[in-house]
Amino acid sequence: MERKNAWTAYSEEQLSELKKITDSYKAFLDAGKTERECVKEAVKLAEAKGYVSMEKAKSAGKKLHAGDKVYATYMGKMMALFHIGEKPLEEGMRILGAHIDSPRLDIKQNPLYEDTGLAYLDTHYYGGVKKYQWVTIPLSIHGVVAKKDGTVVDVCIGEKEDDPVVLVSDLLIHLAGKQMDKKARVFIAGENLDILIGSRPASKKEGAAEGNSAEALEDAEENAAEKKAQKEAVKANILAILKEQYGIEEEDFLSAELEIVPADKARDCGLDRSMIMAYGQDDRVCAYTSLAAQLDTDTQAYTCCCLLVDKEEIGSVGATGMQSRFFENTVAELMELTGAYSELGLRRALSACRMLSSDVSAAYDPLYAIYYDKRNSAYFGKGLVFNKYTGARGKSGSNDANAEYVAAIRALLDKHGVAFQTAELGKVDVGGGGTIAYISALYGMEVIDSGVAVLNMHAPMEVTSKADVYEAYRGYKAFLQEA
Repeated sequence: MERKNAWTAYSEEQLSELKKITDSYKAFLDAGKTERECVKEAVKLAEAKGYVSMEKAKSAGKKLHAGDKVYATYMGKMMALFHIGEKPLEEGMRILGAHIDSPRLDIKQNPLYEDTGLAYLDTHYYGGVKKYQWVTIPLSIHGVVAKKDGTVVDVCIGEKEDDPVVLVSDLLIHLAGKQMDKKARVFIAGENLDILIGSRPASKKEGAAEGNSAEALEDAEENAAEKKAQKEAVKANILAILKEQYGIEEEDFLSAELEIVPADKARDCGLDRSMIMAYGQDDRVCAYTSLAAQLDTDTQAYTCCCLLVDKEEIGSVGATGMQSRFFENTVAELMELTGAYSELGLRRALSACRMLSSDVSAAYDPLYAIYYDKRNSAYFGKGLVFNKYTGARGKSGSNDANAEYVAAIRALLDKHGVAFQTAELGKVDVGGGGTIAYISALYGMEVIDSGVAVLNMHAPMEVTSKADVYEAYRGYKAFLQEA
């Protein structure tokens, strides 16, 4: 079945709205390159729309009613927003769920070392990556360092115009004969994805600032320590910089969460500016459009919820992943604030929900056509993508939405004139992937995967169609209003 290209049907008013949505989306991507940053940005946007924290509502003893808007966060890495509807929560909610973590390089706990006059940070890659894509590109450092005194230091290096950047080096082509014969999977080893961060040794003055006074140098033991320090003078200089700018000691890396991500900004792509190229669009393109739809939706019959979660790229595990009890516990708190909590009522509420598991799909790439089923692929410009099932091989790990729910979604989108398409993630037995849909479905709620088609998925810079971003926003908004 041929689906029309959405660009051909837009009015001038829609093109203006499309530009507004996609410009805001690019700003969100630049502000949120980590899950913590995404939550901070989402809180800022939500509070500007009248949302208040659930903790504040609880402490004020406020009972929630239809029209009230609250949000809850957890560990700074996941978030749920609720716009209370007219029907009791026990009758279910309309949920948009997306993940805000993306593939990256994480700094190890004992990372800083010097080798032959070069200082490095040791890393461990996070999520599914082609390791060779991460070498020789400008990278930035984002995250937090938690100190023993309880203070938490925010770190962001490489995003301002005058900031330095860091990188992973690669072997020059002149010496790469044997390297080029290796399979792509091992072309770059995971242990070689270390970040080059410095080459300048500390001066004697800087050394003195660290306690190496003239008197101390006269002592034999101190002199031996000084000789050792001279061998790691570049590392010492890096530590002095971190101490001066952030108050960080080397031991503080033990309780740090520092992520290495591309330093590039979100940019228009294509001479026609029809696409967006940026880091982290899997799955922040669905997270942003879900959030924007939630914030732009008035009070509805059913409570509307936008759920932004962490850890999807590594199996939705941990306290901030979808497999945690955050969502269930937060809904219980929400029901308590409406004066309607009971254990049975919570179970009924969760099972009565309808949800769009908002995650990206693989855009058809004609340069790699042999890996796709053309009749069941997602295409740029043809709108919001629905994957009835994901998983791998025999649909392993898939939710596989039931036909009646798919029909209801089709009717809803057609009614609102939203461009949509259906797809699979490549040919059968070629690969596969998963989402959070199967976890939500454990409650018995209706769930289907939906999202935006992406080229270069999981690469440092991914590409989406602006038309698809816009149609996702329109589709998610229609879902919250009438599903």
